[in-house]
Amino acid sequence: MELPTPTVLPTKTRAARLYGARDLRVEELDVPPVGPDEVMVAVAAVGVCGSDMHYYAAGRNGQNVLRQPTVLGHEASGVVIAAGATSGVQTGTRVAVEPAVGCGVCPSCRSGRYNICPYGTCLGSPPTNGTMSDYIVVPARAVHSLPAGIDTITGAMIEPLAVAVWAVQRAQVRIGQRVLITGAGPIGILVAQVARASVATEIVMTDVNDDRLAIATTFGVTRVINTAREELDIADMDRVLECSAVPRRCGAQSRQSGPVAASPWWARRPPRSTAFRWPICSATRSISSQRSDTRTPTRLPSRWLPAVPWISNESSLAVSSSMTRRRRSRPPSLTPVTSKSW
Repeated sequence: MELPTPTVLPTKTRAARLYGARDLRVEELDVPPVGPDEVMVAVAAVGVCGSDMHYYAAGRNGQNVLRQPTVLGHEASGVVIAAGATSGVQTGTRVAVEPAVGCGVCPSCRSGRYNICPYGTCLGSPPTNGTMSDYIVVPARAVHSLPAGIDTITGAMIEPLAVAVWAVQRAQVRIGQRVLITGAGPIGILVAQVARASVATEIVMTDVNDDRLAIATTFGVTRVINTAREELDIADMDRVLECSAVPRRCGAQSRQSGPVAASPWWARRPPRSTAFRWPICSATRSISSQRSDTRTPTRLPSRWLPAVPWISNESSLAVSSSMTRRRRSRPPSLTPVTSKSW
């Protein structure tokens, strides 16, 4: 879906705003003014992440609790319809939106590690409003132009793909290695495709859902294991990528991992829950004795542009096929939205 540039900029927008567990309301909100280094994006597509589902179902995602009404969503693409004087972005540009933005001035940001900015925000992570809205205003540095080979809808997949690219690069997956991926959800499937494109020799995937494992075999996974029925031995794996966020699995991997195994979480941080207690002492002894290297990726520093070539080459990476469902909403009006027009 390609959105034309409106002749009159909108001052109102529809947005999906979460008030509490299972209390999601479509409301009319004000569109913020566009600052000198900001852009306004007419949103074309938004992916629904597992974190969105957690917020909707329980009003929280790990330790991050919804304390005020917040617009959900952080996997988005669209078209720039207004740009600030110093933004460097032209109107009409099709873009993917990077949700995690650093302050831009702290030492971490200045060194390029904006993913660990102590003052950073993430769209759709309460209390920061997200992208489930007709229009959003974001810093110009948060948008990345889409090449002609990527349609606008598929562009929303760049955020989860960037997660997979960062995890595989962080794990230093190399040609000829044996890779284990725990969790056959959307991120696990994307990680498997990136690992395959990195010429891993064997890709093993685990889950407790046979339907998910069957789908995984169509995306280059060479062997699947249902851990509800079969014990998992990861000692002969060169790399282990944890994509399930199951607390007991995270701890078990670190104790079982073989030499120089990398075991990053796909999420922005290890899972936080009252059920999770990281066995730091025993895990550290095990890792040290086996010379293992456990790494946890935090957000995605500068991995958006590297992710674009992966999604451009559908022959090697079937990203659009990873979408489970599509739902179309009514396109936004190209004139200011009022209560009478929707």
